[in-house]
Amino acid sequence: MAMVCLSDFEAYAKKYLPKIAWDYFAAGADDCNTRDENILAYKRILFRPRMLRNVSMMDIGTKILGSEISFPVGIAPTGFHQLAWPDGEKSTARAAKAMNTCYIASTYSTCTLEEISAAAPGGLRWFQLYIHRNRTASQQLVQRAEALGFQALVLTADLPYTGKRRDDIRNGFRLPPHMKLKNLERDFEVCKMSLLDPSITWNDIYWLQSLTHLPIIIKGILTKEDAELAVRHGVQGIIVSNHGGRQLDEGPATIDALVEVVDAVQGRVEVYLDGGIRKGSDVLKALALGAKCVFIGRPALWGLAYKGEEGLQDVLRILQDEFRLSMALAG
Repeated sequence: MAMVCLSDFEAYAKKYLPKIAWDYFAAGADDCNTRDENILAYKRILFRPRMLRNVSMMDIGTKILGSEISFPVGIAPTGFHQLAWPDGEKSTARAAKAMNTCYIASTYSTCTLEEISAAAPGGLRWFQLYIHRNRTASQQLVQRAEALGFQALVLTADLPYTGKRRDDIRNGFRLPPHMKLKNLERDFEVCKMSLLDPSITWNDIYWLQSLTHLPIIIKGILTKEDAELAVRHGVQGIIVSNHGGRQLDEGPATIDALVEVVDAVQGRVEVYLDGGIRKGSDVLKALALGAKCVFIGRPALWGLAYKGEEGLQDVLRILQDEFRLSMALAG
């Protein structure tokens, strides 16, 4: 079967991944309204295309935090890549480097930061952090990431507790025995995520700043109030995100929240977005509404499930081609 668009990779992954892995990746919280709205919201946004604009030459590259990437799509942090492909996050890192874009590695990787770093030396990588009750473990992770050349720290702010994902509960989801959360010293029950620290506040940004010279990006912002607080606390970037609809159901689609956040920060920090990107035209809509770059989560996992790093490169290449075509046709 020819893989023509991202939904082809989704269909492949659904057919060939074990049900428990597919359900884990696909899960949204509660009724999955926010998960689905992330995609539906794009369909309500229409272009006003302009004609006769000379689109024979187009530059689709951009910079994020001063680093050049080939086009404004990176890979969002998602956990447990070995559920999709044996090489896991090492393949993800290699694909991102091959396509000259940014990969945000998750705290909940099934490969160590050292393995990810060694798999694609010189690639642009950021590290996503969950703060745990054991602050020393979190501190060590931050310092390891900086020492390994990760270029930014992405603090996820929307997970004081894990959202209720019904299929994971029905399936009794847990990692297979041969997989480990490699970056955490001891295993724990994945469904409960009981080591997460629900007491973190804005003041913990200052604690993180005391640990590292890396720029700090905050992920999970959906309102102008929190966007203003993020700027006030000295972050360098914001990812507008609702965790793929996996946390609080009935929140806004990220593309709908984007405009409010962009208006609030007034260009003082870079604003990115994840959630619901399925076509190159979605990327263009996000950029038109003020995002500097978007990040893909589930589609990256579908690409891995298809053919590892080669499949993920295919996904990125399709988005790149569709984005370029949408730019041209929109003038």
